[in-house]
Amino acid sequence: MNVLIVGGAGFIGSHLTERLLAEGHTVDVVDPLTAGSLANLAGARAVGGDLKIHTLDAGADEFQGLVAMRTPDVIYHLGLMPPGKSRAATGGDGVRSTLAVLEAARQSGVTKVVVALSAVALYGDVAGRDLPVKESQPWAPMGVHGVLTRAVADLLSVYREQHSVEFTALALANVYGPRQRPDGGVVAAFAQALQDGVSPMLHGDGRQTRDFLYIDDAVDALVRAAVKGSGLVVNVGTGVATSIRDLWALMAGPDGRPPAPSPRRTDDVVRSAVSPTRARIHLAWAPWTELAVGLRGLGR
Repeated sequence: MNVLIVGGAGFIGSHLTERLLAEGHTVDVVDPLTAGSLANLAGARAVGGDLKIHTLDAGADEFQGLVAMRTPDVIYHLGLMPPGKSRAATGGDGVRSTLAVLEAARQSGVTKVVVALSAVALYGDVAGRDLPVKESQPWAPMGVHGVLTRAVADLLSVYREQHSVEFTALALANVYGPRQRPDGGVVAAFAQALQDGVSPMLHGDGRQTRDFLYIDDAVDALVRAAVKGSGLVVNVGTGVATSIRDLWALMAGPDGRPPAPSPRRTDDVVRSAVSPTRARIHLAWAPWTELAVGLRGLGR
């Protein structure tokens, strides 16, 4: 299978690239290297196989020509919201790049587009009685990131209905693991604080909860989505809600420094966890990495 990965030099993209190469697929990575890095692809290069890296933004004029030349069977779009960037500044770029990916897929007859979305951004705040969130839950995005995430999901449906561009959208829980940037997620931020021997920043009181998904589990769902789950938004998570305070206690142990409090962010969701039931049915996928196991070695 020929695969093109937009954002393939990032945290999730580089792990996906390694997995696909190990399975013998041909992989083209498209990444402007503003948030991703070639260092992330060192493991992929070591795997060997047919890998080509294109330092290119998906919104560039050259992108459609590249897709037409490489004729991928599947395009993965993983670059919607780069870490460490202003959400207002980059959110519009995410919509623009999604349009570019869908147009290129339409013109070149690409079989499938797989997009990674943030479940927290898509569903917003959900009542405790509705956790873990199922796909039937109405979308209620908060802030710029959430509104633009919903726009991307809507675009996928429009292109499927009007142009027969097939898609699977994975609403990912909070993915963590090796190679994640400290500004890319709370686990990576806490790991960096542990390495530096400093107190981490804690937004609000730390009672907000998240569903933490190990990178290998997330990649497995992405691989399966290439041939399964067509036309669906599929939640990918553990269904387990863990508070940020409990996460720090688990990572730091009894002797860890207390977190440094800071004001709660205005668009910070209070609670989040997603049900993996649809993923079990349509992707034949289930999470297998417990949080305590996934955290081993991070920040130590």
